[in-house]
Amino acid sequence: MKLGIVTYQIGKDWDVPALIDMCQKTGMQGVELRTQHAHGVELELSSQERKDVRNRFGDGGIEIAGLGSTCEYHSDDAAVVRENVEQTLAFAQLAADLGCPGVKVRPNGLQDDVDASLEQIGKALNECGKGAADCGVQIRCEVHGKGTSDPRHMKTIMDHADHPNVAVCWNSNPREPDEDGSIRGAFDLLKNRIGLVHITELHRQNYPWIELFALLKASGYNGYTLAEIPASPEPERLLSYYRALWQELQK
Repeated sequence: MKLGIVTYQIGKDWDVPALIDMCQKTGMQGVELRTQHAHGVELELSSQERKDVRNRFGDGGIEIAGLGSTCEYHSDDAAVVRENVEQTLAFAQLAADLGCPGVKVRPNGLQDDVDASLEQIGKALNECGKGAADCGVQIRCEVHGKGTSDPRHMKTIMDHADHPNVAVCWNSNPREPDEDGSIRGAFDLLKNRIGLVHITELHRQNYPWIELFALLKASGYNGYTLAEIPASPEPERLLSYYRALWQELQK
């Protein structure tokens, strides 16, 4: 597995050179670039600007592990869903131009008719997955949102989103462990569709990190585990410690 960061909190105020520099200093192999943050990697970039960003990361030896969009498909307004699908496909093209393998999307809630809502989300994901496949970019659906973060509901969504280019972004949510503190039941529901993993603060004992890493290895997962953690006044020190603990968890 590979280690990187999500720029949702830590890294949100860094431009591209600062991101690359911090990753180089701390052994981070890649980044998921969250939209609307200081690095400015957005849909509005020109063709030349996209090439410049791609070259900067490539020259720095740091991978763009993914793009972190806020696209979502649970709205009861069909026009809003359509807008989000089209935006997802635009992010997929941006990812392709950057040499990036995937785009993270999410559900962010459910309508009153839960079954219909889950089907709607899944069908929208399927359309996105099919369209993004044309440019070689995977759609990664984050296990996120009120109701939709329940792995059972995400399993239903993914049953509707059966296109092979749609994957799950495992999100290490604190409610995933069962009454015995295990995530095996939740993990088994989604393990065959995991395309990306978000991890949080590894020192917290309310989540079974050792079990997660063991399950990922047993499933054959060899992609990114991306640290989605708060910012710090000492980011280099924090990320260096984080990497050391991450390495121990892989043993």
